[in-house]
Amino acid sequence: MDTSNSHEIIASEITPLIPAKGSKIPKTPLPKLQIGILITLQLVEPIASTSIFPYINQLISELGITGGDDAAVGYYTGIIESLFFVAQALTMLRWSRLSDRIGRKPVLVVGLSGACISILCFGLSTTFWSLVVSRCMCGFLNGNVGVMKTMMGELTDSTNMAQAFALFPIVWSIGGFVGPLMGGALARPQDHWPTLFANPFWGKYPYFLPCAVAACLFIPALFMMLIFLEETLSTKRRPRLTSATLGVSSGESPHQQSMAYTPLRSLLTPAIVVPIANYAMLAFLDVSFRALLPLFLSTPTCLGGLGFSPSSIGSWLAFFGIVDGVFQVLFFAKIVDRLGPKRLFCMSVSCFAPVMVMFPIMSWLVNAKGGHAVTFTLLCQFIIVIVWDMAFGTVFMFITASAPTSTVLGAINGFGQTSASMARAVGPALATSLFAVSKERNLLAGNAVYIVLIMLAGVLRWLGSQLPDEVQDRNE
Repeated sequence: MDTSNSHEIIASEITPLIPAKGSKIPKTPLPKLQIGILITLQLVEPIASTSIFPYINQLISELGITGGDDAAVGYYTGIIESLFFVAQALTMLRWSRLSDRIGRKPVLVVGLSGACISILCFGLSTTFWSLVVSRCMCGFLNGNVGVMKTMMGELTDSTNMAQAFALFPIVWSIGGFVGPLMGGALARPQDHWPTLFANPFWGKYPYFLPCAVAACLFIPALFMMLIFLEETLSTKRRPRLTSATLGVSSGESPHQQSMAYTPLRSLLTPAIVVPIANYAMLAFLDVSFRALLPLFLSTPTCLGGLGFSPSSIGSWLAFFGIVDGVFQVLFFAKIVDRLGPKRLFCMSVSCFAPVMVMFPIMSWLVNAKGGHAVTFTLLCQFIIVIVWDMAFGTVFMFITASAPTSTVLGAINGFGQTSASMARAVGPALATSLFAVSKERNLLAGNAVYIVLIMLAGVLRWLGSQLPDEVQDRNE
């Protein structure tokens, strides 16, 4: 799960996030209440979106559209996830630009409501196309990710940005813990608690329960946002809000207001495009891995997978999510301060190749009957992915800092999120389809998909080298 606007980059004094040695800049205190509410709102979305991962492959198999071909399941799961991102890419920039004009909160209301309705529809789907419609509905109505990043940028400056953006990975990690755990535990409740769920409804809709629980989380989140979250768009803020509560200037000049309506072309400068290109490629590789992992875990061992059950997949993903989240919140800001955002980004994206190499190693080990060795390798893969995940916090910092003024921050975040959504639209379908083709035709011993993704990771590493050496403050 950014908006619209702007025009020429105004040259002025800027403050590096990582100051020169001996010139320590005091950090601006974070507006904890507002950021806490924002993070809570964001948490419900990854819970809902990741709750389908443990059972989606089994659901596709049970629909009967694969003709009993287990290897073909990857095609359909990839299509479902890709169409969500296609829908999101088509509307993300419009939602983001709209938030620059009417405010952030109205757009969040639509996004949270759309996500709630769509997950309920997903649980009630009994055909492949109804699954597609429900996911596309979520994508069309959901501009939350970009708007929330914009609000986070408006709540921070260069001195506390790393602290704030460290919270994004923790949100997705907690969601990656709770969502799969919930999805794996609550799917097919008649199998686990036949007496409690004896009603025929649960036999007809065996995956509705995790969807219903996920939908229920959106309702209190929506009310909390309406009552407690303050508007961060300067032209829509109440006068009582000050820079002390938001960490930004509360005023806006006529020139700045006009920038909200400038053409998108004026944003296409190298300073803005380079961070966004890095984010798009990062998103593509990450979503490809996220789509491959549950597919690999669920694929029968005879086809080179691990043959895990939905509940086992949910447990593994949940374990990884919580460990990843704890690491990011405890160490991300400290590592950024020590290494600098560019060096950390380049180090993180270099981890993708080892992550891919772990897949064929596990395939070989499981066929060699190395049970404990498979578990150890899977744990090693997860540890490397934790380092990989730090790339997101750093690239968000570069995108936020690329805005010449705060009034175009929404536009730039919208542009960035649209680019990432387009990449994520291609990623799952391409990765899972390559996985299926690699296994069916035994391309490079079934490992062609990993080789292709490793080559693309090399492109990302080169893009990372083009980032500026320092994250800088934007002009207000």
